[in-house]
Amino acid sequence: MSDASQLNFSQLNLSKAQTDNLNKLGYQTMTDIQAQALPLALNGKDIIAQAKTGSGKTAAFSLAILDKINPRFFGAQALILCPTRELATQVAQEMRKLGRHIANLKVVILSGGQSIGPQIGSLAHGAHIVVGTPGRIKDHLRKKTLEIDQIKTLVLDEADRMLDMGFRDDIEDIAAHTPEQRQTLLFSATYPDNIEKLSKHLQYEPQSIRIADTHDQKKIQQQLFICPRGEKTETLKKILSYFDIQQAVIFCNTKQVVQEVTQALQDLRCSALALQGDMDQKDRDRVLIRFKQQSANFLIATDVAARGLDVDNLEYVINFDLPRDTDVYAHRIGRTGRADKTGIAISIASDKEQYKVDAINQHPAGDLVAEQTLTAEQAIQIQPMPYISLCLQAGRKDKLRPGDILGALTNGQGGIDGKAVGNIAVLDYVAYVAVERDQAKAALEHLQQSRIKGRKIKVRKA
Repeated sequence: MSDASQLNFSQLNLSKAQTDNLNKLGYQTMTDIQAQALPLALNGKDIIAQAKTGSGKTAAFSLAILDKINPRFFGAQALILCPTRELATQVAQEMRKLGRHIANLKVVILSGGQSIGPQIGSLAHGAHIVVGTPGRIKDHLRKKTLEIDQIKTLVLDEADRMLDMGFRDDIEDIAAHTPEQRQTLLFSATYPDNIEKLSKHLQYEPQSIRIADTHDQKKIQQQLFICPRGEKTETLKKILSYFDIQQAVIFCNTKQVVQEVTQALQDLRCSALALQGDMDQKDRDRVLIRFKQQSANFLIATDVAARGLDVDNLEYVINFDLPRDTDVYAHRIGRTGRADKTGIAISIASDKEQYKVDAINQHPAGDLVAEQTLTAEQAIQIQPMPYISLCLQAGRKDKLRPGDILGALTNGQGGIDGKAVGNIAVLDYVAYVAVERDQAKAALEHLQQSRIKGRKIKVRKA
């Protein structure tokens, strides 16, 4: 489809209620992946599609699933497998928005990192759509707390990442519990051989869709600074000073380097948070949400830990270590320059790593040319972030909604101006709200004295 992005959702054979909901949500013209995948998916075809985070793929498979949902049957009718809890949560949130015209639609998240008991309780009341990680889905199948023998659609989202994480056997075992006549939709950012093998094993005559990299590399300015290996930390400090960087994701290749870089930045009195693969889910949530809510300057992460990371309006990505895999480089820098925004990707390489630079420049996304040595010697002027995140010890399972939190913050004597309230994130058992820094103390005291939904809720700085 040469002019796919100009296709309108109203041209699809969707219900009027669905089309009206899409209009209210601001969905009008389709992205490339939506224009190519949706007509096929709505027609019941299996699909193998190359599409990255941010391409609109979630809406592509969500709309196909919602079109087939029977709201009167509370058995699982669709199963979406994701590599991480963060991605599963994003998918479920999008699904709920897109399906809000369907009365009593129930979307359940089943992922590791949290107690299985409440998940079992939630499943006991039925679910139309299940979104989860392979390990936890396997746990529920083993305990017989989840039945997927009635599903119509199986989705593998970011399939390459799931295979990288060693989930191949789990995926195949889960698929074996589903009907043979199901529809299978497979989405992957890259196309390694093991993806083709998985497709042959799970899909029937799949239609292949390959979308050019959804992140327009021309909108991402790439900078490279080369230094002796022992001077990378000092070079990072000079980069932060020279570019006056106030917020960035900084990628490292190992957990040890993540810790070293985090400590170096904290020593400069920056708000720097480490994100590592061995963190428990509660700490991962706290770190990710603080960064997204603009209450932390720097997020320092390994690639494994950063899977599922999707931050709006991120201007800078810094490669403290260059990755060996060129696709990983493309994926890292693609976290900036989203939608109609521009971004800057800065890489630091030791003088012994020219081979990595050469390999990256063989990739379509690569455009690394060494810059002149940095001369910025002035002290780093890192400003405190505009927001402070407050953590409430209650969440979605306690029937808490963003509007409840906003109301509690702004109501009554001592309430703050609603304009001072930023992003609100409500998870299952905890919620986070960003408040402008100069209002945070008053907001915290007000919430501690207030009742939300008729009860006191513990609140603290995140």
